[in-house]
Amino acid sequence: MALIVQKYGGTSVGTVEKIEGVAQKVIATVEQGNQVIVVVSAMSGETNRLIELAKQIDDCPAPREYDVLVSTGEQVTIALLSMAIMKFGHKAKSYTGAQVNIRTDNAYSKARIIDIDEARVRADLEAGNIIVVAGFQGMDEQGNITTLGRGGSDTTAVAMAAALKAEECQIYTDVDGVYTTDPRVVPNARRLEKITFEEMLEMASLGSKVLQIRAVEFAGKYGVPLRVLHSTEDGPGTLISYDNEGETMEDAVISGIAFNRDEAELTITGVPDQPGIAYQILGPIGEANVEVDMIIQNVGADGCTDFTFTVHRTDYQKALEILEKTSQKLGAREVSGDATIVKISLVGVGMRSHAGIASTMFKTLADDSINIRMISTSEIKISVVVDEKYTELAVRALHKAFDLEEKPAA
Repeated sequence: MALIVQKYGGTSVGTVEKIEGVAQKVIATVEQGNQVIVVVSAMSGETNRLIELAKQIDDCPAPREYDVLVSTGEQVTIALLSMAIMKFGHKAKSYTGAQVNIRTDNAYSKARIIDIDEARVRADLEAGNIIVVAGFQGMDEQGNITTLGRGGSDTTAVAMAAALKAEECQIYTDVDGVYTTDPRVVPNARRLEKITFEEMLEMASLGSKVLQIRAVEFAGKYGVPLRVLHSTEDGPGTLISYDNEGETMEDAVISGIAFNRDEAELTITGVPDQPGIAYQILGPIGEANVEVDMIIQNVGADGCTDFTFTVHRTDYQKALEILEKTSQKLGAREVSGDATIVKISLVGVGMRSHAGIASTMFKTLADDSINIRMISTSEIKISVVVDEKYTELAVRALHKAFDLEEKPAA
């Protein structure tokens, strides 16, 4: 008898009818001879409704009370789903995060899981219950309700799977797996049968929205196999696991192409070319809690150098104002910025053992007259920054150049 953890997001449980549909999917898994723990989000739109209520009282509500409020959405779902499962003739028991004793730190709205006491859940499983757990929430050491941040139900599911050593953690969503790139941009993008934790983590961090980054990190750390499945359609989905015996998943050099439009570029020119200049530029940026992504420092000439880096687009104005103040202190020649860029990345563990990936990428973009503004590489990815207007052209061209399309049925 295998233990399976299943997670259903807000759109999957958005109505009573959908909740009953989820109940039937869960029961079908049980009737295949499995024990099942279900982790659910709040019904679609409910968390936003609760946030709006809070804002009607205070634009900056007390963090503790805010978490108490927004955690209630999941409590509604777990009760309704448990009722539906029982309606169809199976035993079920619902748990809030506090009842499972999902212990977290006390960082309200972005808490991190420290430990899970799985004893009660395990006992109820052995008694034949389907366990329904509220995602997104936990409790700190003082007994205060905490939440894990938007999308935190994925992390709850992975944490439950790790704590109870589940055979698999299945994430049900509105797509039927992980694709080589966004099918809305490339209609013939191919669904991957398998992908490694490393690749999925890169894809998630580089713009793929299928899974929450924290959930992938957690799964990789504890070796929890993840499977992405469609919430209403049958199919094998995509398995995310370790790269067995060093073999490249699906024998592919490139597994996928991710792109992120939420980027902005900043440049400071004519700064002194001397030790510590990078810290003098980026130190104030970091102190303002602005995360820096790609960085380029040009070769110095005449005692001066230029420095370019990227930040999240929402932090662009803040970073620009800080950089202008730094420019005055350093006597820089100019500060400039551009919030109309996109980062496009090739991802694949097969890149480790294949030469020529970068040159193929650069030639493909050059053939379409797309200028590369920045380049960043690692063992399993190559990222470039280009003008945002070329996003779809670049992604489609690269997808074709690396033969990632869905092959026609024979």
